[in-house]
Amino acid sequence: MKAYRSKKAGDNIIRTYDELLKQWKVSVEEVMVPTTYGSTHVIITGKEDGKPLLMFHGVGDDSALMWIYNAKTLGEQFRLYAIDTIGGPGKSIMGEMYNKDFDDVLWIDEIINYLGLDRISVMGVSNGGYLVQLYTLNRPEKIDKAISLSASVPVGKSGNMMKTMMKIFLPEALFPTTGNVKKLLRKLSGNHVEVFIDNKMILEHYSWLLKGFNNMAMRFHKVHMFTEEEVEQIKNRIFYLVGLEDPFEKLGGEDLLRNYGMNVRFYEGAGHGINHELSDEINKMIIRIMLGEISDLRVTT
Repeated sequence: MKAYRSKKAGDNIIRTYDELLKQWKVSVEEVMVPTTYGSTHVIITGKEDGKPLLMFHGVGDDSALMWIYNAKTLGEQFRLYAIDTIGGPGKSIMGEMYNKDFDDVLWIDEIINYLGLDRISVMGVSNGGYLVQLYTLNRPEKIDKAISLSASVPVGKSGNMMKTMMKIFLPEALFPTTGNVKKLLRKLSGNHVEVFIDNKMILEHYSWLLKGFNNMAMRFHKVHMFTEEEVEQIKNRIFYLVGLEDPFEKLGGEDLLRNYGMNVRFYEGAGHGINHELSDEINKMIIRIMLGEISDLRVTT
C-alpha cells in the first residue's frame, strides 16, 4: 500500500513538508522509530530537560503543518515529540504488519519505549485528540497531562464520523483547485482563516495533500467508540480545547462535550484549526495546563 497516489505527489508533499518545518524556526532532530507496523517519523525539539510532550496530528495532515505555530513557544518550556501517524501523510513508512490487526495503543507504546520515556504528557488535534483519549484510557499510569484539541468524546456509532467528514470536505476536496482549497479552509476555520491562506507554503502543502494523499492508507486505524463507563474514566483526565466555529463541533461534537460534562474550554470565533487560528492564546493555555496551573477548565467556560 502506498501513502501517496503518485511519485510526483509524494515528492511535492515531502518537499513542502520540509519547507514548513523550516518555518518552525527551531532546531529539530528527525528520527525514524522502528515499530511492529513500520517506521514512525518523529520530530524532536525543545528544551532538552523539559517535561516530555507527545503530539499527534489529525487525519490528512502531518506534524510539519500541524505544529507550525506552536513548536517554538511550547519548545521553550517542554521537550516536544511530534509524531507522523503511520498510514498518514508525512514521513512515516508503513510496514508489512500495518494491516487489519493494527493497534494504536501498542504502536504508541513502542514509540515511547524506543524513545526511552516513562511518564509523558500527550496532546493531539482532531484524530490526534482521539488518540490522546484512547491512550489515556488504556495507559492512565503513563499519563501526566492529556490535552485534546478540536475533538469530542468518541461515543455513538463509528460510521457517523465518515458521514460527518463527507459533509464537511465535499465537494471541495474532490477538486482541489486553489479556489476550492481556500473555500475548504474557510469552511474549516473561524474568524482567522488568514493564518492558512496567507501562508503560501501552507496553501501549497495542503493542496498537495488533497491531491496526492491516498486516504485509504488510514483505513486500518479503527476508531474505538467509548462506553459510558469509559467516558467516566477519562472525564477528569482530559483537557478539551474546542472552537465554537468548528464544523465538527456544530455537527454534534459540542453537544456531546456539554452533555457528558467534560473538562472543556470553548473558544468563540475559532474553527477546526484552533491551535493555528488562536496560536498565542492556545499556546498559553497549553503551558498553564502542562505546568499544573489549571486543573478544571469548566470554571472558565
